[in-house]
Amino acid sequence: MDAMDEIVREFVVESYENLDQLDSDLVALESEVGSRSLLSSVFRTIHTIKGTSGFLGFGALEGVTHVGESLLAELRDGKREMDQRTTDVLLTMVDCVREILGAIEATGAEGDLDTTTVVAAIQAVLDGEEAPAAEAPAASSAPAPVLPAKPAAVLPAAPAAAAEPVEPEPAPEPTAAEEAPVRSATESSIRVDVEVLDALMRHVGELVLARNAMTSIAAELDDPALVHATQRLALIATELQQGVMKTRMQPIDNVWSKVPRMVRDISASLGRQVRLDMIGKETELDRGVLEAIKDPLTHLIRNAIDHGIEAPEQRTAAGKPAQGVLTLRAYHQGGQVVIEIADDGKGIDPQAIAAKAVERGLRSAADVADLAPQDVFQLLFLPGFSTAEKVTHVSGRGVGMDVVKTKVDAIGGVVDVQSTVGVGTTWRLRIPLTLAIMPALTVECAAETYAIPQINLLELLAIDDKQTGVEYVGEAPVFRLRGRLLPLVDLRDVLDRTPRESLVGAVIAVMHADGGRFGLLVDHVRNTEEIVAKPISAAVKGIGLYAGATLLGDGSVTLILDIPAVARRALELQEAIGDDREAVVAETGATEQMLIVSVGEDRQVAMPMGMVTRLERFPMDVLERVSGSLVMQYRGRITPVVDLAQILGMGTTFREELAVVVCQRGDRSVALVADEVVDIVECATEDRSEVSGFGLLGSIIVRGRVTELLDLETTVRDADARFYDAQDAELVGVGSEH
Repeated sequence: MDAMDEIVREFVVESYENLDQLDSDLVALESEVGSRSLLSSVFRTIHTIKGTSGFLGFGALEGVTHVGESLLAELRDGKREMDQRTTDVLLTMVDCVREILGAIEATGAEGDLDTTTVVAAIQAVLDGEEAPAAEAPAASSAPAPVLPAKPAAVLPAAPAAAAEPVEPEPAPEPTAAEEAPVRSATESSIRVDVEVLDALMRHVGELVLARNAMTSIAAELDDPALVHATQRLALIATELQQGVMKTRMQPIDNVWSKVPRMVRDISASLGRQVRLDMIGKETELDRGVLEAIKDPLTHLIRNAIDHGIEAPEQRTAAGKPAQGVLTLRAYHQGGQVVIEIADDGKGIDPQAIAAKAVERGLRSAADVADLAPQDVFQLLFLPGFSTAEKVTHVSGRGVGMDVVKTKVDAIGGVVDVQSTVGVGTTWRLRIPLTLAIMPALTVECAAETYAIPQINLLELLAIDDKQTGVEYVGEAPVFRLRGRLLPLVDLRDVLDRTPRESLVGAVIAVMHADGGRFGLLVDHVRNTEEIVAKPISAAVKGIGLYAGATLLGDGSVTLILDIPAVARRALELQEAIGDDREAVVAETGATEQMLIVSVGEDRQVAMPMGMVTRLERFPMDVLERVSGSLVMQYRGRITPVVDLAQILGMGTTFREELAVVVCQRGDRSVALVADEVVDIVECATEDRSEVSGFGLLGSIIVRGRVTELLDLETTVRDADARFYDAQDAELVGVGSEH
């Protein structure tokens, strides 16, 4: 069913409901002559049908309701009184409308129904003339298909002599195609108050908790009859849950439908030229989630037009089209819904954000001095923060972004921002499909139980007594998973619990969040079950590691881990460990950990782990060019990319999937592209050979193989300098042109 068919169907359903009420209102008007409330109700109903029928191109229906509306207007304005003749023609009009709706419902068109008699009868009342009694409209062609009834017995022509009666042939049963047109739209749909659906969803949630409790009891008692009954209960509860969820799912277009008018009004008031693109309007969410994101979306759209997209003359001066582009995009990803609000405006300058935060007293200069750009962007969500120089009717009062974060956090979602100065800004909301029920894995850590949403879980691995696959980068463990190094994060460290004495017996939960993977170390895995997320207090929420709480089958209360938050905390721990390791190596001159990567088919390159912050894998299409330099977007920043094959004079050897080594130089990052990450080894670099080439410090022997030692400091510095020099040169060129 396409969009227009859906609109027509909704129109028919609503009109049928209104006509039923119209019948009773018109009859009531005979006894309550002059009732303003009844007259207003009848007039509004006919006016609505007339307006929508005109929009949908139903001319006959529009004509009947138009003349009826004229008669009702005189009644409403007190120009005439309700009498039997007026009531008769209005009721005939209602019957006529119902006939036309039946044709539309069956065929999608009005057909050849003759409405002239009904229109003439109503017009005669308006003109005060006598007129013949109005009749229902006649169809000059075959009416809409109806379900064939079984005919009476038919006897064949018989001769004069008596004959045995012939048994009639049974009428054929209607086919599905014949039965479909007579199924009324009002019979196939029903309107339910949203409060009823909300209450039903709450009861289903409690039923899920009761089911979990019954399952736990049945497992303990080991009674076959009880187990069978519990399994039946679980099946019914699951089917009921799915059915209720289906009734609550609505397309995001229900919220986006108001956006074009809002964008037009705001852009006009600010003197902007904005084109709106909306992608993924059919993406469905729970209606509770839709209600919760209305305000955040409004704030972000207003912010994008006011702070993001420049005035036409500014865009022209910067070499951009005068008309800016605002893009709304929605899609499903990993069991969540991602909503992006992107503009091609001036972008956000991290230094300006930091300075404004200090100016407004929200942070001290020392606090913002060491913040990475992505962390600086988080200052935008502080209460009272605003970059506007003056207060307008759109923004500047320091409210909005904190409201966005607060409301998105309240539904278990995450909001982040990526921006490039002069290019544009993207606000990204990751929100759950539903606020009610989610599958989760329960784990134990430091004698406490936690729930992990299964949307973030990829697989589970057990560490045996030989710790097979576990290696170390400095003090941080990594796990070699199918040839790839997986960073390990101990949940004990994240939660600041007693440190783990040994990894033996621990379980690795392989998680994905924010586009990356890591292994979460836990003590034990308990069970998988569907949980009902409950809100938590502001104090617990403020810790930044928990998405909510739930009641387990055994009656215990358990906190739900916010895996993206855990991932960010884990990254901070890894970077801190890396910094400490680099300092120790520099001071002591001890053996140094080296990362070994392969370049091409027969060359192997080593680089010190002290400058390596992350190991990633990306598809080749993440690579872009800016001012002739190869770059990629990494954690909200434009990061220069260095192809190690080109440094070694081997040309470009990019594959469909890239092994990327992210290195840090001050507050800037550089991405090195290799073929594969081979290993991490401990070796003494002072024993290196002096035979070297461009970008190399010499060669070392690693496990019996000659390995070239990359001059990582120079490589990172040169790549960083080339990129930013090119950026500066481009800006100078743009300034000279204008």
